[in-house]
Amino acid sequence: MTEQATIQAKKRTGAGTGAARAVRRDGNIPAVVYGAGVDPRSITIAVRDIAKHYQTGRFTSTLFMLDVEGEKLRVIPREVQVDPVTDQPIHADFQRLVAGARIRLFIPVHFNNHGDSPGLKRGGVLNVVRHEIEFFCPSERIPQYIEADLKGMDIGDSLHISHIKLPEGLQPVIRNRDFTVATVAAPSAFADAEAKPTAAEGDAAAPAAGAAPAAGAAPAAGAKAAAPAAGGKAAAPAAAKAPAAKAPAAKK
Repeated sequence: MTEQATIQAKKRTGAGTGAARAVRRDGNIPAVVYGAGVDPRSITIAVRDIAKHYQTGRFTSTLFMLDVEGEKLRVIPREVQVDPVTDQPIHADFQRLVAGARIRLFIPVHFNNHGDSPGLKRGGVLNVVRHEIEFFCPSERIPQYIEADLKGMDIGDSLHISHIKLPEGLQPVIRNRDFTVATVAAPSAFADAEAKPTAAEGDAAAPAAGAAPAAGAAPAAGAKAAAPAAGGKAAAPAAAKAPAAKAPAAKK
C-alpha cells in the first residue's frame, strides 16, 4: 500500500494572481483541495513540505493526510505546477478521498527475477515499454507499485498486462487489448551478427582466385587470350608478312 504522510497546511482567503504571488514571497505555495461533492478549498503549504515529497518521483501516486489547522483531510495529489527555471513546485491540486471512492491514477511497475530470465542471462536487454500503468483503484487500497515477474523470459519474448498478477480491485484503464509492458530484446552485437554474413559465407559468395569464368562469359577488357589446353592443336600462325620491295640497282 502507498505510504500516507502528513502535510501541514493553512487556510487561504485571497484569490487571484496577486494573492498567489504574495503566498510565494512568504516561502509557501498556493494549493486547492477539491472533490467528494464538497466545494473546493484554498490552502497554503510550505514549499519545503511539498518539495521533499515531489522529488521522490511518486508524488502523484502517494496518499497524504492534509492537516489544515487541525482538520484532517485524506487526499492524493493530482497536479503540480513547477517553476520553469528552478523546477520547484509553485502550485498543487489535491483530490479529496472518501471511503468507497474509486480513483484513476498511474502506478509504477517494478520488475523482479532478472536472474531467472534466460534471455537476460544470454546478454539480452530488458526493453520497458511502460514504466507506469494507469488503473482504476479503490481509494482505500492504492498499491505503491505493481510487480512484474521476468522468470523464464527469453530473447524475443514479451510481457503483457495479462501476465501480471494485480492486487484486488485494481483494473487497467485500457481494457480492450492485452497491451505490452516490457520485452527482452537481443543485444546489438547479436543483432549485427545475424544481419551481416560471416567470413566463410563471404568467401563462398566471391569466386576463388584464378577460377575460370563461367561458360559464355566475355573476357575482361584488355585480357589476353588463354593458352591452348594440353594436347590441343596449336593456334594458327600469324599470316606471313610480304617481302619488302628491293631497291633498284644503281646505274654505272
